[in-house]
Amino acid sequence: MVKEVASGVHDSRPKLLALLKDTSETRIVVEHRDRLTRFGFHYLETLLQAQGRASEVVNLAENDTEDLITDLVAIVSSFTARLYSQRLAKRKTERIAAELQGEEADHATR
Repeated sequence: MVKEVASGVHDSRPKLLALLKDTSETRIVVEHRDRLTRFGFHYLETLLQAQGRASEVVNLAENDTEDLITDLVAIVSSFTARLYSQRLAKRKTERIAAELQGEEADHATR
């Protein structure tokens, strides 16, 4: 049994990746579909079936509307996470550039 608490948005999940590589594990059980992956669940399910494996979702959506709402929330969450990481990267780049400019100014005054 493998237990990993993580979002389906991220693809750097070592325990899940190891589980997917280990074909001796024939059934993957997840609490909610979006815990396995936010997008492309059907593709993953199809690949597992082609290997003679299965995925099982314990808490299925009760209707199509709930599925659509879940998908919409997943998309918004994904884009939000991407925006935040871009902002963080931009701030980090600006900080490094400022430090480098400071170092260049120090060298020029020597």
